[in-house]
Amino acid sequence: MSGVSLKNIVKKYDAVEVIHNIDLDIKEGEFCVFVGPSGCGKSTLLRMIAGLEETTSGQMSIGGRDVTKADPAERGIAMVFQTYALYPHMTVEENMGFGLKMNKVPKDVIAQKVGEASRILKLDDYLKRKPKALSGGQRQRVAIGRAIVRGPEVFLFDEPLSNLDAELRVEMRVEIARLHNEIGATMIYVTHDQVEAMTLADKIVVLRAGNIEQVGSPLHLYDDPDNKFVAGFIGSPGMNFLEGVVQGQGVRVPALADRIIETAVGLPAQGTAVTVGVRPQTMMLESGTGPLKIDIAEELGGVSYIYLNAPTGERLVVEARGKSMARSGSSANVQFAPEDALFFDAKSEKRLR
Repeated sequence: MSGVSLKNIVKKYDAVEVIHNIDLDIKEGEFCVFVGPSGCGKSTLLRMIAGLEETTSGQMSIGGRDVTKADPAERGIAMVFQTYALYPHMTVEENMGFGLKMNKVPKDVIAQKVGEASRILKLDDYLKRKPKALSGGQRQRVAIGRAIVRGPEVFLFDEPLSNLDAELRVEMRVEIARLHNEIGATMIYVTHDQVEAMTLADKIVVLRAGNIEQVGSPLHLYDDPDNKFVAGFIGSPGMNFLEGVVQGQGVRVPALADRIIETAVGLPAQGTAVTVGVRPQTMMLESGTGPLKIDIAEELGGVSYIYLNAPTGERLVVEARGKSMARSGSSANVQFAPEDALFFDAKSEKRLR
């Protein structure tokens, strides 16, 4: 196992800078997830760690070794891609051991390593099959097994579940989490799916436009976001954001019939515009009266999501447990504890604390 350290990492394509002065330390054995919207630079950063993209400036080290200019084969990493990239004419066993065979590793060592990876990934019954006889989830496990047999210092995953259907994604999430617990290796995982990030990570790195917005544990980012972007990206459904104006010791929210939300956080001057954020899980719906109109109610059995329109044109989502009595077109109100509201500067989008 080895940790990964990035110091002032920059990536440019000609004159265009796409990764901006990234500083990040990933500890030995940590499961770190890069998350963010499409085009934020997460896959580029992962490929730079792998050595598949050249680092324009800065220093990158793995296990204390400077690998900034090292070839991918010298970095002690193994990468699992979005596509499985299996050899169709080879069996599972041959696919997993092919890299070792090319490096002239003895056959008995290859058999031992493939057998161990097969046990971890529950592939013993499929070793003699070829990829066309496997499901998508089984093929992805073979791709992961091919990485395991190399015995890398760091595992890199580039959106490995995006080609799978919803049920298989859940299954493979569990498999990858179990794999990390069993082998304890350092893993860096890229995804745009914040549910994957929340369920897998020890540490989440939220990226936007080539910059790190915030780093922390899943619950830390959920409970204590530094800005509006992180607050809205982490959590499903996303946080509700409403326009507000500082008034007295609180914030007046026009969308909620000018309700005043009192708070002890440091607010700007009277009359200043701020943004109020409230998570759907902390809101309680009151049907039949109020300034809001119910648009759609999604009944999912154990949970319901109610979408509401405010007279100001803003939209809200409320999560309700069990069956809801919400009816499209009816009036409604929402209640929440003042301490559950977060406040953000309307211009900079930074959290007010």
